[in-house]
Amino acid sequence: MPDNQKKMIITVLGSGTSQGVPVIGCNCPVCRSKDPRDKRLRTSILIQTPQVTVAVDAGPDFRQQMLREGITHLDAVLITHEHKDHIGGLDDLRPFIFMNKNPMPLYVSDTALPEIKREYSYAFEEHPYPGAPTYDIHRLDESPFDLGDLHIIPIKLKHFTLTSYAFRIGSFAYVTDLSEISDDIIQRLQGVEYLIIEALQRKKHYSHLTLDEAVDVARRVGTRKTWFTHCSHSMGLAAEVNRELPEGMMLAYDGLKLAISNGIASQEIFQKSISKSNKAKSQ
Repeated sequence: MPDNQKKMIITVLGSGTSQGVPVIGCNCPVCRSKDPRDKRLRTSILIQTPQVTVAVDAGPDFRQQMLREGITHLDAVLITHEHKDHIGGLDDLRPFIFMNKNPMPLYVSDTALPEIKREYSYAFEEHPYPGAPTYDIHRLDESPFDLGDLHIIPIKLKHFTLTSYAFRIGSFAYVTDLSEISDDIIQRLQGVEYLIIEALQRKKHYSHLTLDEAVDVARRVGTRKTWFTHCSHSMGLAAEVNRELPEGMMLAYDGLKLAISNGIASQEIFQKSISKSNKAKSQ
């Protein structure tokens, strides 16, 4: 990893699918679980380095995620694709915009931008309403680009009929919302040691990877450690699924932090909250 990428903190802001977990009205064991690893907000991550703080996606839970993590500054948002669970919180960027006194840079593909303009039409009017968010749109394609001390390589994915983007930064990659993965993409992920990749559920799905498919991707890439995100309640209890996974693989969970330094990743687990959950189960 280059010198300018020696310190990078990845925070899993949310690890759930479009409905989140628990699902409204559901009484399954996962939705009733007291384990904090089974409470999943909509999928997103935060990337922090000595120079920049960048979010990947801003879904409907964005405000809650920022407050939970105590984030007071944001430099840019990368948009994977235009589904509501990935763009539903873009209006909540306003506090950062007002504090910075500048539009928020959004890195958006040509296919996602029209939906964002439709959803947030008031932000793109010629004479916007006072207090509306302002965005600085940067075209996202497969061209690498730099944000502060981050060198970001976008990778185009097929998400059923849509285009979605993965992001590689040195030995780390974030890959979510895809229905298939080609040999070419596997080749472009070679050298990635720390991978966060979606795994919706165990059963085959038309627009998302299953757990087995995501495990296969990690094996083909040859990662040291892999965390599975965008999980639905049908995946099962985190504690049980983790016991079945190969060594070096586990389900991601909200609040998980990965510190990547000099090519080595350490995992910071919130032992306090998990211990409290385990204690409650034993009583």
